[in-house]
Amino acid sequence: MGIQELLSQFHAVASDPSAQKNAYLAKGKKIALTAPVYTPEEIIHSMGIVPMGVWGGDLELKESKKYFPAFICSIMQSLVEIGMRGTYEGASAIVIPSLCDSLKVLGQNWKYAVPSIPFIPMTYPQNRKPEFGADFTRAGYERVICDLEKVTGLRFDPARLDKSLEIYNEHNAVMRDLSETLSGHPEILVSQRSDIFKSAFFILKEEHTALVRSLLSELKTRPAGPEKIRIMTSGILADAPALTGILDEYGMQVAADDIAAESRQYRVDAPQGNDPLDRLVQKFRAMDNCSVLYDPEKKRVAFVVEEAKARKARGVLVILTKFCDPEEFDYPLIKRACEANKIPCIIVEVDRQMVNYEQARTVIETFRDLLSQKQIITGV
Repeated sequence: MGIQELLSQFHAVASDPSAQKNAYLAKGKKIALTAPVYTPEEIIHSMGIVPMGVWGGDLELKESKKYFPAFICSIMQSLVEIGMRGTYEGASAIVIPSLCDSLKVLGQNWKYAVPSIPFIPMTYPQNRKPEFGADFTRAGYERVICDLEKVTGLRFDPARLDKSLEIYNEHNAVMRDLSETLSGHPEILVSQRSDIFKSAFFILKEEHTALVRSLLSELKTRPAGPEKIRIMTSGILADAPALTGILDEYGMQVAADDIAAESRQYRVDAPQGNDPLDRLVQKFRAMDNCSVLYDPEKKRVAFVVEEAKARKARGVLVILTKFCDPEEFDYPLIKRACEANKIPCIIVEVDRQMVNYEQARTVIETFRDLLSQKQIITGV
């Protein structure tokens, strides 16, 4: 299978999740919706249920406004809007973590807005690293297991969780390899890169791993295309076609990302161990460098700078989801750290309801010109 055919497959999955949902339902599979950011998909997968990511969509908000104030993350609002329109019908449950205030509100509102799909909470601790935090995380996982058994009639088996953890670890590894490989292949468009990452939420991980392996095999046997402007992206979401289209138009290449819906998902593997549920706990315990994970030291700031340097990014583009407080709090620190390291850093604000991206276009065009001048002056 050639590169373009593979890219077309990723695009088909990313652009039409409903088709994937209906195909799995037609095969007799049960589906559990998984809300951002770190829902324990491995548990769902191990029970023979298809975990299907729901990160909202680009659409006008109408009915969901009954449940949310205007100044809340549009990912949550659009997720409920889509649910109220019946798009998710057929799913057995939705699992929603509690890693930010908006997610906590989402879970409570979902129960009333979309009563046909049961809400299962995944309550994470803020202090995830101490032993008491690990115990709290495990109790949250056990609650998810119990609720999934009730709504699906399926049983949890620790041995199957062990197998699912290995499947997810393998997928993590190929996605990390993919990110590094794409950094050396500017001919792959930003929009195509987005399709590859986005599609991972809508099909079983073993199926996605096979497609990514095929793409990697093709890419590693061909020379890189013409050089583009290398940037690093950071934020929660960066999948809007209008946004990725602008980046492609201005000759930019994502050399690295710190996007919650992209590479942040794949940084940490479940360690080896005898207790599969504890392995999952230790995975969450080891996670860092994310705006929604409690970190008084703000290690994410240094991570962004060092990752940008390692991937030879000329600048950092922060894609801020409007009204996302955790990201807003981190941005000034990232901006200062980038400036201290002479890495240009700009911000564009995005919203699931956005139709016109002309303001973002102006910012990105200016950024392109700044980075082009920097290359001329410094030779990098």
